Amino acid sequence: MTDAVWAIVARLVRPQGRHGEISADLLTDFPERFAERKRLYLVASETSQTPDREVTLEHHWLHKGRVVLKFSGIDSISDAETLRDLLVAIPTSERAPLTDNAVYVSDIVGCEVIDVASEPAVPIGNVVDVDREAALLIVQSADGEEILIPFAKEYLAEIDVAHKHIRMRLPGGLLDINAPITEEERRALDNEDREERS
Repeated sequence: MTDAVWAIVARLVRPQGRHGEISADLLTDFPERFAERKRLYLVASETSQTPDREVTLEHHWLHKGRVVLKFSGIDSISDAETLRDLLVAIPTSERAPLTDNAVYVSDIVGCEVIDVASEPAVPIGNVVDVDREAALLIVQSADGEEILIPFAKEYLAEIDVAHKHIRMRLPGGLLDINAPITEEERRALDNEDREERS
């Protein structure tokens, strides 16, 4: 999404109340910033170049790990229902400033992860998502395999958002944890399972 003009801050989930309120999953680390925003945009996808519509935020509150939003002109359950699954966005120029060495998740999605622990460096794959709770980069390799890589400071050599590269020094064997099980390993596990049952 780095080439798009939008930063996604929430995903609308379902109506929450009788007067047009709608519950949303938070996709920002700065939920307190909703208090500073009156103008938001609704888009259908992260790659939308133009918003589906501009909305005015009347009020909001945090509820059970989500945010409940009330937009001007959305005054009933059926009005709120029409917004289900839309993304709430702001212009990227209005994102909250970050502290040193911090990056936006949206800026690292699409970056190529390169392991520089060995010579020559080894390309691992591209970041397709980030598991914030577990601090894991979800990387897709060239052959389509999903690889989970800890997004830890001690492994990080460099993040170059402009060139879409993340250089990491990964410990030996880390990528083997993600490797698909071999046929030989599968047979050994099956044998162990049969022995335990007998």
